[in-house]
Amino acid sequence: MVKIGNISLGEFPLLLAPMEDVSDPPFRAVCKQYGADLMYTEFISSEGLIRHAAKSMQKLDIYDYERPIGIQIFGGEEDAMVESARIVEQAQPDLIDINYGCPVNKVVCKMAGAGILQDIPKMVRLTEQVVKATSLPVTVKTRLGWDDNSKNIVEVAERLQDIGIQALSIHGRTRKQMYKGEADWTLIAEVKNNPRMRIPIFGNGDINSPQKALEYKNRYGVDGIMIGRAAIGSPWIFRQVRAFLDNGSIIPEPALEERIDVVKKHLSKSIEWKGRVLGVLEMRQHYANYLRGLPNIKPYRTKLVTTNDEEELFAILDDILREYAGIEI
Repeated sequence: MVKIGNISLGEFPLLLAPMEDVSDPPFRAVCKQYGADLMYTEFISSEGLIRHAAKSMQKLDIYDYERPIGIQIFGGEEDAMVESARIVEQAQPDLIDINYGCPVNKVVCKMAGAGILQDIPKMVRLTEQVVKATSLPVTVKTRLGWDDNSKNIVEVAERLQDIGIQALSIHGRTRKQMYKGEADWTLIAEVKNNPRMRIPIFGNGDINSPQKALEYKNRYGVDGIMIGRAAIGSPWIFRQVRAFLDNGSIIPEPALEERIDVVKKHLSKSIEWKGRVLGVLEMRQHYANYLRGLPNIKPYRTKLVTTNDEEELFAILDDILREYAGIEI
């Protein structure tokens, strides 16, 4: 049984990775429907939280049906991170996660996200202050290191455990790699197999099929797997992976009717949470992923990303179902 603090996650949990502009409540709702065991919010700026910026505060929205759920924060200043942890605690998540893995320049240049991998002592100090500031379990998501010359995740994991984090998720790339090349799970396995480690270790990177999930579970011995990009447009991957892990069952891609139902739910939740205008606009990034594999879908996709009317969008989705019913995807 994998536990983070008092949170029981089952024998081999499947986690939804926190993804900026993706892992919002509407997307999390459909991932939870298909069996994600633990989910995280999009990462939230500590500076935004202490300024009570509207966008940052909205990201604190969590719902009981999502539990267990973690709120993820990032920042490079101890005072701001401590204060933001206290603000997060008031939202009553099940845990607080610190992002030390985001590789984008606008985050890294502030020595936040993966930027802090250049200064491990500061990373440890900052984490310790957050742990002391909250009664919630604190977890960390990070990368193997800053570059090929600083893959120090085994030492980093020990130091973070020693100051009180209760789980660690590791993306199998360096910051310099961004999302290129193949994720290297051998160092993740070293962390997991280190006799000093007592906390759960979750692996992240390149898990895009049930077969790969089982292979990596067996080969690297991690306590659970975190799935990110492979869930975009395919939230049912959690159901597929779980079935394959449990009994070798291969669950095919859902029929088009089910797929369209998921798109409708995602769209409805998006409008409900963000309002009509923003809910419609921000859903546009998802249609291509949900509808991939359908032949000659471009005209419908164009309609979906140019239509602003909610009722018309649902009508277009119904048209797609009528047009393609019976087609294997």
